[in-house]
Amino acid sequence: MKKLSWKSFRGLYIIAIISVLVYFCLPREGLRVYRVVFDNILFMLGIIPPVFILVDLFDVWIPREKVTRHLGDRSGLKGTGISIALGALAAGPLYAAFPIAEVMLRKGTSLRNIFIFIGAWSTMKIPMLLFEIQSLGPRFAISRYAMSFLGVFLIAFFLDKFLVDDEKKNIIEKFQ
Repeated sequence: MKKLSWKSFRGLYIIAIISVLVYFCLPREGLRVYRVVFDNILFMLGIIPPVFILVDLFDVWIPREKVTRHLGDRSGLKGTGISIALGALAAGPLYAAFPIAEVMLRKGTSLRNIFIFIGAWSTMKIPMLLFEIQSLGPRFAISRYAMSFLGVFLIAFFLDKFLVDDEKKNIIEKFQ
C-alpha cells in the first residue's frame, strides 16, 4: 500500500484555503460554497457505501473461475455482450463503475471487457435511451445509441490492440 503524504492532498488543501478566503471576503458566496460542498458530501454518502457493499458481495459470492470464463481474454463476443449489458443496465454515476471494474479486473476480466464495461456505463444506459426516445424521438435515440455502441467497441478494441503486453501486465498486476 502506498503511503500517503501531505503532498497527496495538495489540491484539497488549496481548495480549502481558497474557500475560506472566499468566505471571509464574500460571506454570502462563501456560505453558498459550503452549502454546495455539504450537499455533495451528503449525496456521496448516499451512493458510495451501497456501491462498496455491492462490490464486496460481488467479490465474495462470484468465483474467479466463472468471471474468467465469461469475461476473460478468451470470452469473445459473449464477454463483449456481458460487459455491455453490465454497463448499460447499471444505475448510478460513472464514479461508481470504477470500484466494480477494479473487482472485475482482479477476478480475471480482460482489459478489453473492462474498457467496454466502463464505456457502456458512461454512454449506453438504458434509462437514458428511454428518455431520449421519449424526448428526442426514436430515430435520434437509436442512432445515438448505435454510434455509442460502435464508439465503445472501437475504443476498447484499439486500446486493447495498441497497449503493449508489458503495459497490460503492469495494469493487471496493480490490481492483483
